[in-house]
Amino acid sequence: MTRVAAVDCGTNSIRLLVADANPRTGELVDLDRRMTIVRLGQGVDRTGRLAPEALERTFAACREYARIIEEHGAERVRFVATSASRDAENRDEFVRGVVDILGVEPEVISGDQEAEFSFTGATRELAGRTDLATPFLVVDIGGGSTEFVVGDDRVRAARSVDVGCVRMTERHLVTDGAVSDPPAEQEIAAIRADVEAALDLAEETVPLREARTLVGLAGSVTSVSAIAQELPEYDSAAIHHSRVSRERVREITERLLRSTHAERAAIPSLHPGRVDVIGAGCLVLLAIMERIGAEEIVVSEHDILDGIAWSLA
Repeated sequence: MTRVAAVDCGTNSIRLLVADANPRTGELVDLDRRMTIVRLGQGVDRTGRLAPEALERTFAACREYARIIEEHGAERVRFVATSASRDAENRDEFVRGVVDILGVEPEVISGDQEAEFSFTGATRELAGRTDLATPFLVVDIGGGSTEFVVGDDRVRAARSVDVGCVRMTERHLVTDGAVSDPPAEQEIAAIRADVEAALDLAEETVPLREARTLVGLAGSVTSVSAIAQELPEYDSAAIHHSRVSRERVREITERLLRSTHAERAAIPSLHPGRVDVIGAGCLVLLAIMERIGAEEIVVSEHDILDGIAWSLA
């Protein structure tokens, strides 16, 4: 076993996994897995820069993660940064802060690298299951971007496109700093148009419709599963490898888009940091399922974070 620590810093959240990995047996044993909503990508789509308050929230989470990594005695640490920090003019400030706190330089990876990590993390334990046909289409709906990866025992094609729950919310649902509550029909249509254009782009290089099993990752997808199951609180064990039909995704999407902030905040399994962005995330998911004709989605709690951990092992 090798004790590793993986950090995934996205547009909306930063997550930590400390685990013991055995590459010979394919076993990854969690010691600590946690997520903090930091909204690093706040305003990046509009300003092109990481906001000072967003950087401070992220650095505060990094300080907490550094303590946990030290307590567990991880032998190897890898910090991967995705969409927001790829896009920002002042990403050097972000890099310096992370190095000062964690002692490792954040790797601002490409969308293709992000896709490969996501695919490995999501499918490593699905290989060989007789109830799931291949090829898999792994879809990672993040805050700033969405990754599409088609493969079976290896990645065949991958593409990252700039539609995510935070980016779509800020671009289409925010006026004078306030999120539409609930959004108007024309705002919903504008998000849908962006997503459809992104799907056209993804299909130029990724054979989305050849997939036989759709696997969904990240907070928008896992939140949909929690809502579909009417969980009294977020429960990773109940969510991991659950299945949600396209019709149920449509029902939940329509319900969330009609609801107010207070009504969404009252959903017991929904993280407070996702209350304002879950509607856009659901729209992305529904559009994908409709485009490829997927009757259901298999939801995975294992994703890019697990892929990063395996890369260390």
